[in-house]
Amino acid sequence: MQSAISSHSGLAHRSELLQDSLPGRIALVVAATAFVAVCAHVSLPLPFTPVPLTLQTFAVLLVGMALGPVAGFSAMILYLAEGAMGFPVFSPHGPGGVAQLLGPTAGYLFSYPLAAAAAGWVVRATRPLQSRFARAVIAGIAASVVIFTLGATWLAHLLHLGTSAAWALAVTPFLLGEVIKITAAAGIFSTLQRWQRS
Repeated sequence: MQSAISSHSGLAHRSELLQDSLPGRIALVVAATAFVAVCAHVSLPLPFTPVPLTLQTFAVLLVGMALGPVAGFSAMILYLAEGAMGFPVFSPHGPGGVAQLLGPTAGYLFSYPLAAAAAGWVVRATRPLQSRFARAVIAGIAASVVIFTLGATWLAHLLHLGTSAAWALAVTPFLLGEVIKITAAAGIFSTLQRWQRS
């Protein structure tokens, strides 16, 4: 048991050292883009909407919470740049590259820098008020509002949809999954924070 606690403490200490140096922060940002790319490939197309179900938003929430608003925003900008250059970082259920940044999921993709920044800012701004987990849940909700707002707005514009149709295609099918993703991201973040404090 003691060795497990020591290893957790050592891991948290190494993470703090990474965040304190410029090369370390760059490494974390690049690693974050790889994490989002892996989660993007956990993807399930849905027959009634052009937007697939993926783990991407879970990754964006967790990256924002863990890295903070500036590094989280930077990581997601880099992620979009990697996708625009043709790297296979987006969901495989799309054309890839710049075309994916103009298609039905473009609003979601372009929301990621703002969502990561929102998650990182909210989880830190509410620090004195709630438990770690509660702060992370609030941060996840704030980031998800950003994602759904931009995602649905772009889809409505692209497909000339009314508000209710956009809601039905871009939001409703994903609400339950988003609750699960927020809860999972909040749980992981609060656990990492607990390790850092121990």
